[in-house]
Amino acid sequence: MNGERPRTSVSAWRPPVAGISEVFHAHFTDHAYPAHTHDTWDLMILDEGAVDFALDRRRHDVTSTARVLLLPPGVPHDGRTVTASGFRKRVLYLDDSVLPHRLVGGAVDGPVLDDALLRHRIHQLHMSLGHAGDAFEAESRLSLIRERLHVHLDALRPRAPGREANRLAAGLRELLDARTATGLSLHQAATILHAHPTHLIRCFRQTYGLPPHAYLTGTRIDRARRLLLDGHRPAEVATAVGFHDQAHLNRHFARHVGTTPGRYGRGGG
Repeated sequence: MNGERPRTSVSAWRPPVAGISEVFHAHFTDHAYPAHTHDTWDLMILDEGAVDFALDRRRHDVTSTARVLLLPPGVPHDGRTVTASGFRKRVLYLDDSVLPHRLVGGAVDGPVLDDALLRHRIHQLHMSLGHAGDAFEAESRLSLIRERLHVHLDALRPRAPGREANRLAAGLRELLDARTATGLSLHQAATILHAHPTHLIRCFRQTYGLPPHAYLTGTRIDRARRLLLDGHRPAEVATAVGFHDQAHLNRHFARHVGTTPGRYGRGGG
């Protein structure tokens, strides 16, 4: 058995994001799921390999990592590896606040989606879910994914920002500026401004050229820079400006500024 590659690798957790009941990452080299059902939607992307599955007794195979799989709740399905290397997958289990049960029929008819943009957005969401403190970003990305899934299921068409776009964008910017340190959820912002979350994101991006979570991160970085130059320690700065912890600050700070908060506070040397 020495030197044999592990046959299974699994990681699962429940993120602090409304609508996502579980995140599941796995690598299977030889595995077959028995027929079963979920009470949630199963939104899956492959990172490696191929998978064969049956949904409602109709078989499908996915050999391209560019595709997206959407398995609806309450409908029997199975799954199995088809190559010696197996497959790596990332799954989001979504509740009916993201996709209502009335859309099940559309997913049964077409569970495999050829949509590169959707696949990329799901990847981005997984990346944000892997970092503590990025819940606002994750909420924003999930909202855009929800909209695109609705389009595939022929239940919703994106609403283009109208004349109220600047007003809604300015209102959201005021909220973000007022709550930079404490933060707020996308649902809270949408409720306060009486707007649909996805429409609010689109209005903000149209008006200011970037999504609201990116604006909030940039504002926090600007405040952090000022505090660091005043001599405050990075750990203190992180919580003062709204980051989850110093590691959260370090990751975003390095991406925005090109150095760590510690080095920046010492003059970059």
